[in-house]
Amino acid sequence: MQKGLSVSDSDGSTFAPLVVLELAPNTKEEAVEWLLKRIRDKQQDGGDGDSFLSMAECQYIIKHELDTLRAKGEAHVPGYPKMKLYPGKSVIRRIQSKGILVQIFPLHENEELKRLSFSWYKQFKLSFQPLDDIRHYFGEGLALYFAFLEYFTFALIPMAIIGIPYYLFDWEDYDKYTVFAGFNLVWCTVILELWKRLSASLAYRWGTLSRKKAFEEPRPGFHGILGFNPVTGREEPLYPNFKRQLRIYLVSVPFVLLCLYLSLYVMMIYFEMEGWVLMIHDEEPTFWTGVLLFIPSVIYAVVIEIMNLIYRYAAEYLTNWENHRLESTFQNHLVLKVLVFNFFNCFASLFYIAFVMQDMGLLRQSLATLLITSQILNQIMEAFLPYWLQRRRNKKAHRRVIKTLADKELPLSDQVKLEADMSTYLGTFDDYLELFLLFGYVSLFSCVYPLAAVLVVLNNVTEMYSDALKMCKVFKRPFSEPAADVGVWQLAFEAMSVIAVVTNCALIGMSPQVKSYFPESDTQLIMWVVAGEHLLLAVKFILTFVIPDIPKNIQIKLSRLEFESLEALKKRVSTASLAFNGY
Repeated sequence: MQKGLSVSDSDGSTFAPLVVLELAPNTKEEAVEWLLKRIRDKQQDGGDGDSFLSMAECQYIIKHELDTLRAKGEAHVPGYPKMKLYPGKSVIRRIQSKGILVQIFPLHENEELKRLSFSWYKQFKLSFQPLDDIRHYFGEGLALYFAFLEYFTFALIPMAIIGIPYYLFDWEDYDKYTVFAGFNLVWCTVILELWKRLSASLAYRWGTLSRKKAFEEPRPGFHGILGFNPVTGREEPLYPNFKRQLRIYLVSVPFVLLCLYLSLYVMMIYFEMEGWVLMIHDEEPTFWTGVLLFIPSVIYAVVIEIMNLIYRYAAEYLTNWENHRLESTFQNHLVLKVLVFNFFNCFASLFYIAFVMQDMGLLRQSLATLLITSQILNQIMEAFLPYWLQRRRNKKAHRRVIKTLADKELPLSDQVKLEADMSTYLGTFDDYLELFLLFGYVSLFSCVYPLAAVLVVLNNVTEMYSDALKMCKVFKRPFSEPAADVGVWQLAFEAMSVIAVVTNCALIGMSPQVKSYFPESDTQLIMWVVAGEHLLLAVKFILTFVIPDIPKNIQIKLSRLEFESLEALKKRVSTASLAFNGY
C-alpha cells in the first residue's frame, strides 16, 4: 500500500513489492487496519510465488485474491458507519466505489523493463517482436494481441504487393479486379485459419492451451438481493434474469437502434455536403475546388471517430447497468454493442455509395479518405497525445528517472509516486477493435481500392512501435490475464470475412464488363453472382474444416500429456490401494 509504504514485513524480513493499493489521504485508520487484516487473513490460505511463477503471474494471483476478498460478518466498513456491508459483498469494489481506495496497480520492474524496451522498440529493425519476453512481463493476453498485430501485418504483405500495380497502372478492367477480389476472398479465410494454428502453438508454448476454464466468481460490480447460491453454498447477491432481459430489450436495444439512426442521419448530411462541393467543382474546376472535394470525407471521418468514442462510453455504461453476473458475459454484450455500431458507422456510407449510388469513383475516394484520416487520428489519439500528456504531467519526474537509470535505481517510494501518476491501460478491447475495422477496410472493397492493404501495413508497423512505447513508458503496468486465444474477436474477424465474400461478389457483378455478358437479362446476372457467392462461401467453409485449428505435432503432444497424466493417476491409485491392503 502506498500509505505507510515499507519494504519490510512485520517479522523484519524484506520483500519485493509487486502491487500497489493507493488509499485516499484522509482514510480512517480503522479502515486501513481492517483492510490489512482481511488481506493477511486471505494470505494465510495459500503460499507465495517464487521463481516457478513469472512476476506477471504473481501479480495476477494477487489481483485475483483481492477481487475475491468478500465481507464476512461486518455490518459496515470500520470508521465509516454509513458504508454498509453484508456477507459476500466485494470489499475492494465497495471501498473503491466510495473513494477510499483510489487505485490498484502492479509495479514495473526497472531492469526487466529496460531489457524488454531495448529488444522491443528502441532499435528500429525488421524482425519479429520478442513475444516470449512480452508474455513474461505483461502476460499472455497482451502478448497474444501483439502476436496477432504482427501476424496481421505480415499477412497483408502479399495483398499489398499485388495491389500496388493495380493502383500504379490504374487498371479499370473489372475482369482483372475479379482476379484480385478472388485472391482476397481466399486470403481472408486462409490467414484466419493459419492464425488459429499460430495462436495454438503460442498458447501451448506458454502453457495456456489446455488450461481449463476457471470457475467464474461474480463481477466486482455485480449487485442484487442477498440470497443463497446452491453452487458455492454461500450467501451472495442474486439478480433475476428476467429483469436483466427487460433492461436489455427495453432500454439497451432501443438505445443502439437510436444510435444507428443518428449515424444514418449524419451519413445523409455527409452526402449532401458531397453533392454541394461536387456542384461547385463542376461549375468552376480549379485546383482549390479539387481540394475541396476531399473536405466532406475528412470531416465525416473525424465525426465518425468522435461518434465511435462517445458511443464506446455509452455502451460500457449501459452494459454495466444491465448488471451481468460474470465478467465474460459482460464482455460479450459490450463487444456485440460496440461492433454493431462501429461496423454500421464506419461502413454504412461505403455500402450506400457502392450499392445505391453505384459510383465507383466516389467509393474509391471515400474509402481512401476515411482510411487515411482514421489512421492519422488513431495515431494522434493513441500514441502522440498520451505520450505528450505523460511527459507534460511528469516532466520533472521523467528527468529524474532518466538520471537515476544512468546511475542507480529510484527509491521505492518515488517509483510508486511516479507510476501512480501514469495513465491507466484499459485493456486490448480498443486495440482489437481498431484492427477489426482495418481488416474491414481491406477486405470489403478491395476490388475497388487495392492500395488499402499498403496503407494498413504502414499503419500497423507504426502501431507496433507506438504501442510498445506506450506500454513501457506511458501506461502503468497492467495486470496480466491468462489467455489461450483472442477470444470473441476471432469470431468477429471470421464474420467480417463472410461479409467480404458477399460484398466483393456484388461489386464484381455490378461492373460494366461483367454486365456486358448479360445484356438482356438482369435476372441471369443476379443468379450467376449469387451462385458464385455461394460457391466461394462453400470453398471458404471447406477450407475452415480442411485446415486444423491445432497443428498435428501439438495435438500429439497434448494426447501424450493426457496419456501420461492418466498413467500417473493409475499408478497413484494402485499404490494407494496396495498401501491400504497392507494396512
